Amino acid sequence: MTRRFSEAERAEIWDALERGEAVRGIARRMGRAHGSIRTFVVDNAGRRPRRPDSSGLRLSLAEREEISRGVAGGLSFRAIGAGMGRAPSTVCREVAANGGRRAYRALSAERAARRRARRPKVAKLAGCRRLRVVVEAQLAKYWSPREISAWLARAYPDDVEMRVSHETISMSLFVQGRGALRQELHSCLRSGRALRRPKARTKGGFGQGQITDKVMISERPAEVADRAVPGHWEGDLIYGRRMTCIGTLVERSTR
Repeated sequence: MTRRFSEAERAEIWDALERGEAVRGIARRMGRAHGSIRTFVVDNAGRRPRRPDSSGLRLSLAEREEISRGVAGGLSFRAIGAGMGRAPSTVCREVAANGGRRAYRALSAERAARRRARRPKVAKLAGCRRLRVVVEAQLAKYWSPREISAWLARAYPDDVEMRVSHETISMSLFVQGRGALRQELHSCLRSGRALRRPKARTKGGFGQGQITDKVMISERPAEVADRAVPGHWEGDLIYGRRMTCIGTLVERSTR
């Protein structure tokens, strides 16, 4: 049976991934199995989980008590917000969502906020079959999540139920166990991966796509300009998903 990761080990894993380290290197340093760390990362879609109370944008219980006292004292939302260092609209939304001026109570509002923030919730794609079918059909056409999200807004301008963000589509593909989208559809993404790659691994000169010992085009010999040898032409070879290839040769006369 795999030993669970402690809070310190979880923090170490996320810190290492954000620095751009590979999963195998992290496992080797921590003395843990590569598969157990990869499973842990995949279950969280490759992203560090955020605690419900970690955001400074959320109102605290003390702030809700201050709102409650201000409402009871007949103060305006603008005056309450100024005393707290919050926008008047924040105070207005908070009071309106919890019964209005007459019924607002700090403890009840705090309990309601914690209940709304409780996770996991049913994903939108899991709860709306009509939207899920349309998204799956577009993914099967090799559309990206961003393209699908933008297309839905144009195709269904008056149907709020048929709106979904690209992040929701990606999370439904990457997070196992949500049951929102078919798991095999991740192969339709342009990356072809079932796991996000940390941004740090795409920066700083390591990862795929890096050319070693490259020679600048301005340093090529003079005989290359004659194009007498096929190797002197500038060419590209592109592999497609269905084992198709496209070869191009370019005759450049300008930049």
